[in-house]
Amino acid sequence: MAGRGFLVFKSEREIDAEDFLRASCWWGGRELHSTHGVHPATPGGNRHIFRLSNDQRHGIPGVGPQWHNDGSFVPETFSHSGYHIVRPAEKGGGTHFAHQAGAYDALPVELKESWSRLYSVNSSSGVVHPLVHEHPISGCKCIWLHLGMTGAVIEKAPDGEGIRLLAAEELRQLCRWYNAVLNAGFNHGYAIAFEYRRNDCVFIDNLAVAHRAAPEAHASAQEQGLRIMHRSTVRGTHRFAPDGGLPIQLDIHGPNPAGAGVWQGGGVGFRWDEAVPMQN
Repeated sequence: MAGRGFLVFKSEREIDAEDFLRASCWWGGRELHSTHGVHPATPGGNRHIFRLSNDQRHGIPGVGPQWHNDGSFVPETFSHSGYHIVRPAEKGGGTHFAHQAGAYDALPVELKESWSRLYSVNSSSGVVHPLVHEHPISGCKCIWLHLGMTGAVIEKAPDGEGIRLLAAEELRQLCRWYNAVLNAGFNHGYAIAFEYRRNDCVFIDNLAVAHRAAPEAHASAQEQGLRIMHRSTVRGTHRFAPDGGLPIQLDIHGPNPAGAGVWQGGGVGFRWDEAVPMQN
């Protein structure tokens, strides 16, 4: 799992929600860590099931349209996430997955160096995570940024002395580059547009693989057919913390500590492209 980051289990029989949750606990922290709301249609009102749909009567619509990793708002971000497709839409609407070590390897040398000095600040909680990290199990270097929930990015000086916040145009360019390098994975073998079949269960290493809903997944049930998915999240095993003396959490809802640069609290964070949908 640490090396591939993405495993698919196929089943010809119906998968019970409790079985899916038990299988989710095979990975990482071996127990569920759930922070989401519970939709009224959730089986048994189980708080560990995040029920998603393209019809709000059946689940929460519109979630995760941009590349992200789950749990970026907690210091020990979720180790793994699970996806159980209860009902795939008849006309398609899957999930895109991209391996972030493959994306790091695809970066030019100058971006590998400059991105290794960047740290994102979550727009909801103020938790700080490195943009480049070494996976705790595989040892691979990976990139990691939430395109729908970043309120600021801190840059350390090349000599390690001093920090600053990226300005709006710099942060906009960073997000566009990040989006582009993950999209490039579709042509270079480190990303996949995965279409589900009924009862598929997918598990990902959340420190190695980014994901986003395919645009078709958010099309209406009248257009695509009804889609229902259950998601699980697993407790983290490692403190995904910045190095070099930076704190693990900052007050993103307080005044800008640098006096300049983007510092934006809120559920969505910095809007790097006015044309793209952003919801978490």
